[in-house]
Amino acid sequence: MDHDITIALQQLGRMRGMNALYHRQFFSDVRFTAVLILALFVAGAAIDRWLFLAVPFVALLGAASTAFDASYLIFSRQYATRLERFINRRVGSAVLIAHELENAYLFPLDRTKIVTLRFGGDFTWFGFMTAFYTLLGVAAYLTGLVLSLDVLSESGRADIGFAYLATLAIFTVGSLAVGAWWFVAGTGEERLQGTLDNSFGRDL
Repeated sequence: MDHDITIALQQLGRMRGMNALYHRQFFSDVRFTAVLILALFVAGAAIDRWLFLAVPFVALLGAASTAFDASYLIFSRQYATRLERFINRRVGSAVLIAHELENAYLFPLDRTKIVTLRFGGDFTWFGFMTAFYTLLGVAAYLTGLVLSLDVLSESGRADIGFAYLATLAIFTVGSLAVGAWWFVAGTGEERLQGTLDNSFGRDL
């Protein structure tokens, strides 16, 4: 077998393994975040209402963590796509089409999207689940925030309330701004494309 193809196949196996790993990690992070948020709501109601203040931070951390997982899914898919195209060209036949199936069935690469969610003709069940988990996280965040504001109001500690809200705002706005820059604006994928173009050429 062609030496270059052998190396490409090894790298392709590595990328497919990374893709599977970060899919598992994504759902692990979702489960952990969901259980922790539910535990905080229950503990806040049964033990101490101040525990509600942790809910928005946990929801935000869950969102950032799952987006981090998705960034590795995009990374592995970008590299796997170029490897499959490279191998196909070398063997002279489209024997590897997983990248085409993923683009059509899961979510497209190199197009404007919210992490892995794209509306319109490219909308998929994968995108729906992304929106579903995101909206659940937003609901938990807002519910925790409303309960936290109630607790802070009753405490009469304006200084604590200001510090809490300022800290939460900084982390929230920062996460949204960087997420929009990296995912929605396509900065992350553009960087991958530049490196891959240099290695494989723009035509692959």
